[in-house]
Amino acid sequence: MSNSMKGALRCLPTAAAAGPIPPATENLSYSMMLPGGAYCAGLAREAVGSLLDRHGLSGLGETAVLAASELVSAAYRFTPDREMILRVRWRFEALRIVLYDQHPAHASLDTAEECRDRRSRSMWLLAAAVDEHGGDWGLAPVLTPGGGTKSWALLHQ
Repeated sequence: MSNSMKGALRCLPTAAAAGPIPPATENLSYSMMLPGGAYCAGLAREAVGSLLDRHGLSGLGETAVLAASELVSAAYRFTPDREMILRVRWRFEALRIVLYDQHPAHASLDTAEECRDRRSRSMWLLAAAVDEHGGDWGLAPVLTPGGGTKSWALLHQ
């Protein structure tokens, strides 16, 4: 081995020296695939509650658990039994819960807007809970050929 290679290797930190990274508020960032069944709302509640407890954000737990459950439930109502992705992330002093589903694209803008309005109205409980805690929520089409919907909740500590 050449001397330049030895020097490069000495610059790398060893895994043993660094040790494991403990859960902290600033490193809360998870994504999970959910299979899309009706039971996924319960899985989302459990996962979000556990993550917030481990990362020191249990004060947001009740609202965040409700938000995750409502996002998954709405996705299931509009696109039953299709995989979805749940993301939970702390960034810029706020908790972001984002759900991507596989709701098919609509043929016309009018139909798409009617569907979006229908889904928005179905999320009244989410809207009330997030508003009560000074947060925000929304949904938008995912700009892929197959469609999809991105729905989200933003909560401040």
